[in-house]
Amino acid sequence: MGAVVGTLTMQTSKQRRPSRDKIDDDLEMTTPCHRPEGLEQLESQTNFTKRELQVLYRGFKNECPSGVVNEETFKHIYAQFFPHGDASTYAHYLFNAFDTTKNGSIKFEDFVMGLSLLLRGSTREKLEWTFNLYDINKDGYISREEMTEIVRAIYDMMGKYTYPAMKGDDPKQHVDAFFQKMDKNKDGVVTLEEFVLACQEDETMMRSMQLFENVI
Repeated sequence: MGAVVGTLTMQTSKQRRPSRDKIDDDLEMTTPCHRPEGLEQLESQTNFTKRELQVLYRGFKNECPSGVVNEETFKHIYAQFFPHGDASTYAHYLFNAFDTTKNGSIKFEDFVMGLSLLLRGSTREKLEWTFNLYDINKDGYISREEMTEIVRAIYDMMGKYTYPAMKGDDPKQHVDAFFQKMDKNKDGVVTLEEFVLACQEDETMMRSMQLFENVI
């Protein structure tokens, strides 16, 4: 499971499991700046059970007592899991992918909706989310430059633990190989349908996309 999920689940596993009433009471507290919607509503909108949502909420609240997380806090949390590299750039892109309202903060609802797609969604849903991550300027296409930015950010984050070990030009070579397979009409950009089709047709490419998903 990825780093963001890990920080939540590790926090919750170290604590005595709170009672259902205690967590429900927490959801009604007025102290935090933001409270999530009722768990029943979130349960109907995601692929998580109410108990799973309770555990996720407890971990989210431990890390973000105000009920929301800004980009700097998100980067700080994320960096703890990649001490041998620089996770700041990848965390920036990842934060933007979770920040669906584009208001500079992530609420619990934003986080859990994205997490539901990544962990429990269909293959199509996971690939659509990944496409959105790579489409940095949100114009509906992935350019070679955008994909290079994301791939380079992943290599920077993984540091010396990238496998196989990467050298300076490898991100560009990696992207060139992807684009040759994805850009079916050779117009210099990749559409969502080209992205999904290429990943579904090529097991190696699908595994690469799943690797990128795992570092989430």
